[in-house]
Amino acid sequence: MFTGIITDIGEVLAVTPRAEGLRRLTIGCAYDRASIELGASIACAGICLTVVEVGDRDGRAWFAVDAAAETLAVTTAGSWREGTPINLERALRIGDELGGHLVSGHVDGIAQVLAREDLSDMVRLTLAAPAPLARLIAPKGSVALDGTALTVNEVDANRFGVLIIPHTLQATTLGGNRQGDALNLEVDLMARYVARLMETH
Repeated sequence: MFTGIITDIGEVLAVTPRAEGLRRLTIGCAYDRASIELGASIACAGICLTVVEVGDRDGRAWFAVDAAAETLAVTTAGSWREGTPINLERALRIGDELGGHLVSGHVDGIAQVLAREDLSDMVRLTLAAPAPLARLIAPKGSVALDGTALTVNEVDANRFGVLIIPHTLQATTLGGNRQGDALNLEVDLMARYVARLMETH
């Protein structure tokens, strides 16, 4: 589990094709190499991935994860290239502050940035959600975009808007997003379960 509070912006250092449609992604980070354990879960742009290698290069730690064909098809990971910046979050530990909201790291789909409005000290993004997910997004509800916990401001059919505050613009990759960009979308866990309960009754 995660909170949607980004703790580092990593960088894709290498993308290596593997057998059976896998890709090994090597990601540079500011984490202490000794603190990254094999088998640990790290949310990479909101995708929960398992660490399979750890090392350092030029004084900077890196870790490698394997992305399966399904992950590459339904998230933005399929378009990552060397140099791509990636929001990172370590897995939540019991006793950690839950500063965002509960995020599973299981991406539901891809949201498209329809418009960006630069305000005096914030940015407003208007996005389109895939139709099956739109009903799970509500005003004042929560979403995670590229792993970042955000509050939904308004909803109109499959469109929704979020405000990005100055700290989030600096501490995540969202400050660089423009019209046409694709972002990993995870809807609120509670909305997902409530929808499922309603379907079965």
